Amino acid sequence: MVNQEHLKRVREIISDMTVEEKVSQLTNDAKRIPRLGIYEYNWWSEALHGVARAGTATVFPQAIGLAATWNVELMKTIASVISEEARAKYNEFQREGDRGYCKGLTFWSPNVNIYRDPRWGRGQETYGEDPYLTSRLAVAFIENMQGNSEHMKAAACAKHFAAHSGPEQGRHSFNAVASEKDMRETYLPAFEACVKEAHVEAVMGAYNAVNGVPACCNSRLLKDILRDEWGFEGHVVSDCGAIEDISENHKYAPDKVHAAAYGIKNGCDLNCGTMYELLTDAYEQDLVDDNDLDLALEHLYLTRMKLGMFDESTEFDDIPMSVVACEEHKKLSLEAAHQSLVMLKNDGVLPLKKSGVKKVAVIGPDCDNEEMLLGNYFGTPTEFSTPFRGLREYLDGAAEVECFKGCDFFERDEKLLAQAVKAAEEADTVILCLGLTSDYEGEECDAFNPFQAGDRTFIEFSPAQSELAEAVYEKNKNIILLSFGGGAFAYKENADRARAIIHCWYPGEQGGRAIADVLFGEVSPSGKLPLTFYKGTEDLPDFLDYSMKNRTYKYFEGEAAYTFGYGLSYTEFEYGTLSVEADDDKARISVAVKNTGGFDAFETVKIFRKEKIQLANQPLKSLIRFGKEFIPQGESRTFTFTIPKEESFRINDEGKKEYISPAEFDYFFEK
Repeated sequence: MVNQEHLKRVREIISDMTVEEKVSQLTNDAKRIPRLGIYEYNWWSEALHGVARAGTATVFPQAIGLAATWNVELMKTIASVISEEARAKYNEFQREGDRGYCKGLTFWSPNVNIYRDPRWGRGQETYGEDPYLTSRLAVAFIENMQGNSEHMKAAACAKHFAAHSGPEQGRHSFNAVASEKDMRETYLPAFEACVKEAHVEAVMGAYNAVNGVPACCNSRLLKDILRDEWGFEGHVVSDCGAIEDISENHKYAPDKVHAAAYGIKNGCDLNCGTMYELLTDAYEQDLVDDNDLDLALEHLYLTRMKLGMFDESTEFDDIPMSVVACEEHKKLSLEAAHQSLVMLKNDGVLPLKKSGVKKVAVIGPDCDNEEMLLGNYFGTPTEFSTPFRGLREYLDGAAEVECFKGCDFFERDEKLLAQAVKAAEEADTVILCLGLTSDYEGEECDAFNPFQAGDRTFIEFSPAQSELAEAVYEKNKNIILLSFGGGAFAYKENADRARAIIHCWYPGEQGGRAIADVLFGEVSPSGKLPLTFYKGTEDLPDFLDYSMKNRTYKYFEGEAAYTFGYGLSYTEFEYGTLSVEADDDKARISVAVKNTGGFDAFETVKIFRKEKIQLANQPLKSLIRFGKEFIPQGESRTFTFTIPKEESFRINDEGKKEYISPAEFDYFFEK
């Protein structure tokens, strides 16, 4: 509920503003109003996997890597650390009088869009392809970013609302056509959880149109669903430049003044950009009125009020800069990287033994690439642990460790190839590091690549890297493949020729150390895939088609290379019989899991369901619960879950919930 005292104070402030002053507060770079004692404030800050674009910070694995941990408690701790560093940096910026870009407390994170297609370059920012997994991780992130104190510690923002997951090329004019069923079953649930459960402070509108109406002036999304149906009380911000798109690219408004008016009248409170400066003209033309301006300002100023920006002090003012990138936070980044690594294959070669290696060749364009650690939207770490550096540090002279690029990411280089092949021939162990960096996949404005403005056109490794791999396989049979990227790869022949495969995502500043620890058995891998790894690009539907038919594990009718939730361990877990007690009120599910192998390790239990009588146009199966526990050798843990009747429904073709008895589902786990 809105704090009435805050609302009273906000309305008093707004009542003293002129129209021009009101308008000056509605862009991300809000201006100073000296006569009212209001400082300038830039609303644009980022914190996707650490405080970003504002100097030194702890850099955690990219969001998709955090999703691969399947660890809600870990996500809570990471979000708390990010908000602590955010406040420390904000305090320092305030002391310096620096109120510029990325120096505030309103963070445009997390990205809760659904990673529906592995070619989408920004999929790396998400928590994967499943609405339930996404919502659990997003709620944990938001609650712990925002905190539970007298003042809000930092404001989170769920983006991009809605049905936004590529293409990057043409995103400013693209119209996502999605059925009501797909909207309610796939594209909206995570946003709903962010609003209803986590009380997220902000929601960002998308660039694209949704079923013909630009998202940032879409009253059905921003008013009917977000505020009226879900009860959202925070503020809505446009993606950067999205208001201008309303007229200039979507051609939905006749000119820029009308575009600005459409935005604010239909529920977009804040413009990232300068278009809302035209609201003065819109006001003079009677396209908007004081009520439109005042309502947007109320939403915005309530956020600033919650953050303590109009109070003399807050409980966070004494958080020092010494917490930023401190050793404790680095250890947390290392732990997150450990848990994010997903082992896809192991013929028994792993874990390696220090005594068993004498000469290690680390080969590939990602072998010593600092940018690969970071993904996009990142801060500046105080150190970079690449695969090469991590292995060299771990072995510490016990074995010779050398690094050879072998090729550029997309270009063959005969000299580099010859060096790598010679090294592979002479080494007893080869660590082959293939994949991408965010230079080649990411946001339209950030990626410079041979693909489509940040999206991939294929999910296989590039021809240059495939040629490198083939040449190395011919010289050495003891090859461990590490893949790096923000999404799925099709491994093709690598799946047969590599002895082990670990997918490492963009693993953060401590990535190399984490990789070394896992390769040598200091830590058992526990990451699980948060998205489907397909056999090849040919398995994917048209990228522009927003229908969920034949997409993600819930609807894909083919055979995946590695399924959603897949990930190997060094130990063995024995599952007991699944106990299910279901009636019309709830389903209670439990299963005992015992670590029967030789390593202490984490295990993730994943509970799915499907209707006993499978209807047409319904998911093949759906994740409904998961839990992750550390289980020492020889010990057991019992996982128990309760699913209330409120969650027992299907979505029909009209997008409506049809409630059915929890007893009408089959429940099962997948290891």
